[in-house]
Amino acid sequence: MAAKKKNSGKIFVLDTNVLLHDHKCLYNFEENDIIIPIVVLEELDKFKKGNDQINFQAREFVREMDRLSGEQLFTAGISLGKGHGRLFIETGKPIPEEMQESFSENTPDHRILAITLHVKEKYKERQTILITKDINLRMKAKSLGLVSEDYESDKVKNIEILHHGVETFDGFDKNIIEALYKEGQVPRSEFPMTDEQLPANQYAILKNESQSVLAWFDPNSQSIRRVEKHSAFGIEPRNAEQTFSLHALMNPDVKLVSLTGKAGTGKTLLALAAALQQHKQYNQILLARPIMPLANRDLGFLPGDINEKIGPYMQPLFDNLGVIKNRFQQSSKELAIIEEMQKREELIITPLAYIRGRSLSDVYFIIDEAQNLTPHEVKTIITRAGEGTKMVFTGDIHQIDSPYLDMQSNGLAYLTDKMKGQDLFAHVNLVKGERSFLAELASDLL
Repeated sequence: MAAKKKNSGKIFVLDTNVLLHDHKCLYNFEENDIIIPIVVLEELDKFKKGNDQINFQAREFVREMDRLSGEQLFTAGISLGKGHGRLFIETGKPIPEEMQESFSENTPDHRILAITLHVKEKYKERQTILITKDINLRMKAKSLGLVSEDYESDKVKNIEILHHGVETFDGFDKNIIEALYKEGQVPRSEFPMTDEQLPANQYAILKNESQSVLAWFDPNSQSIRRVEKHSAFGIEPRNAEQTFSLHALMNPDVKLVSLTGKAGTGKTLLALAAALQQHKQYNQILLARPIMPLANRDLGFLPGDINEKIGPYMQPLFDNLGVIKNRFQQSSKELAIIEEMQKREELIITPLAYIRGRSLSDVYFIIDEAQNLTPHEVKTIITRAGEGTKMVFTGDIHQIDSPYLDMQSNGLAYLTDKMKGQDLFAHVNLVKGERSFLAELASDLL
């Protein structure tokens, strides 16, 4: 009976990019069997050295394989444990004629396709599926009659209903609006919205004809509170979403914030201004972003020392700091505070890879361009948070530079989806660009 159940299961062939995306992926295929082509192990060797998250994933997967290794890995396979299938390594196979007609080059991708075709023929009674995050490889596989899918265990299922953090309610009860202006808060029990419409730290714009109020659901007091407009270190919010963002960024009860929105909506600027406004509450402000080299060229190709290499990637963060500095006169105490913090390394702008391994306590940590992180990378960053630390992730899920991430699988969307409703989490999607009318027009039309 057990053998029959095993033989009826699917066979998943995994591409290198799946292992580099999630080194624990072996345990996400239920009772189905998994095959790792030998060429994948060859490719992993190229990624083991380095400080980027992709190098960490490669090393962790190799360690996991070492823990699982045994004589049967190339024959009968090795069990992945209760509730899981077996793991096999398949050695290289000749490229069949049907492939050579279309794909003549002997590349790792084509060798993976050859192994997948071999597995399909060897186990005709079972479905063989190639799992890869490479869209081109999926297309090549389908041209050969192979079933190929993306790795979706950590994808946001419906990106269209991704939590926006802000809801607008028209025709709202004017008595509640008046009570919010008069008392500042209303008990949750008197509010007509459902728990689905009003999760923890949900922001809302309540309207009734000429009246409107900005409100927020405080999960600690179980009340709806009015949100007032406040500035932070010289930065004034210009719209409702920016007002809500500053509120979340400066709320001491909210330890994790995600801000999404297109370029020019003020995500990073607001986060940095809020951090500086609260600098006395934290030992350090860290502002970091992942480095995504252009044209898949490593930093080693760029001229200069390490600071000159990373400078262009960090410049947008320095630009945001420059905007804040320009709000003040040279003799102002605010400018003196910023310069003193930088001198004492209490305000640091750095590549995200340089933070790995640190335990972050009493730190205001801003992670910019978080849409270029995988869900596992986001989890790794958050698990470094110590006591008194606040983490802010900013980015635009429509502008992804990583070749193996999309709107559904990037870490920022995953974080926003999974954390919705948690008392210590708040999210705001900023819609309106505030750089200039030209920038807003280009963002919408081009």
